[in-house]
Amino acid sequence: MRIILYTGKGGVGKTSIAAATAVKSAEQGLKTLVVSTDPAHSLGDSLDMKLSNEPVEIMTNLWAQEIDAIHEVEEGWGKVQKYLTELFTARAVKDITTQELTVFPGIEDLLSLLRILRYYKENRFDLIIIDCAPTGETLALLSFPEMLRWWMEKLFPVKKKAIKIAGPVAEAILKIPMPSGQVLDEIDKMYYQLDEMKKVFSDRDVTSIRIVVNPEKMVIKETQRSFTYLNIYDFNVDAVVVNRVIPDDVTDDYFKAWKDIQRKYREEIVDSFSPIPIYYAPLFENEVVGTAMLKRMADEIFKDEDPAEIKFRGRAQRVDKDGDDYIFAINMPFTEKKELSLNQKGDQLIIKAGNIKRNITLPRTLLDYSIKRAKFEEEMLKIWFGRGDHE
Repeated sequence: MRIILYTGKGGVGKTSIAAATAVKSAEQGLKTLVVSTDPAHSLGDSLDMKLSNEPVEIMTNLWAQEIDAIHEVEEGWGKVQKYLTELFTARAVKDITTQELTVFPGIEDLLSLLRILRYYKENRFDLIIIDCAPTGETLALLSFPEMLRWWMEKLFPVKKKAIKIAGPVAEAILKIPMPSGQVLDEIDKMYYQLDEMKKVFSDRDVTSIRIVVNPEKMVIKETQRSFTYLNIYDFNVDAVVVNRVIPDDVTDDYFKAWKDIQRKYREEIVDSFSPIPIYYAPLFENEVVGTAMLKRMADEIFKDEDPAEIKFRGRAQRVDKDGDDYIFAINMPFTEKKELSLNQKGDQLIIKAGNIKRNITLPRTLLDYSIKRAKFEEEMLKIWFGRGDHE
């Protein structure tokens, strides 16, 4: 089974790209499911069909679904949410605000992704394409089981036993409700499912992440940041899709300035994301709605290629801890050491290789650090960030 996730800044057209990929894959004979986990669903609008919380068959080999985040929260977080509401209102008046506080930011997206884990285990489809919420941070949240691993495996079982034994006494003395065994079991279950989901999404033979971008300054900036974070969390970004590119055969004077602007930013996209393969979708004369237009879009993007195959397997970036310092490693193929120069300006790392300039948005982890030294070998540029003296 293959899983492809499409992500990108809101409004770049990732839903259309995801749906187009699904249509082409289905036509090539793969049993394909395209799923929207974005709370602001537009997948049904793209396919020009009404979808539901369960897979709906669209055409031969193609199913589509818009996951109901509220339903997933009730299923996977309901007991915990009920307990937290009781805890918050033990000495206060219960209102809608209190209930809203029990759903933590990002948890709706995470619980929606657990539905994908179920489909993966059932092996019902050859390919699952996910139209993600408009940010890569949802995927970064999947790393939280790693941070909680020791607590969940060592301390949590002890804590569960202590609460079961001493809970009634503590509840009577403190006058606040203690979590029940069902609440603790639900937390336990969610933790292990998310941990399993993270492993599936990190499996480079199974999962690819594709970023959709428009040739515009603000979109590129956000995309650079998402790309860096996805690499830090070891997800395989195997392609970048540039959407709404004005075709060369459009000669109207009105579009001339826009074409010049897009040409500049298309070059910046290549510099920013190399060696990741980059695909292009034109700005069509009609809106991309319905399977016919989606197939046309997919044909423009992938040409004769298989849209489901893994387009790239390497790691373009990574950050590793080295004592008190961090090493930021960047893949720089076809580059010579004598051509390289480095500069840091705020959250931007500026790398020049000959006539090519590459701007990389640094992760927040490195913003309080500065470049100490750098080393280039075997097509990999390693940059040490720290607070000490520069070498």
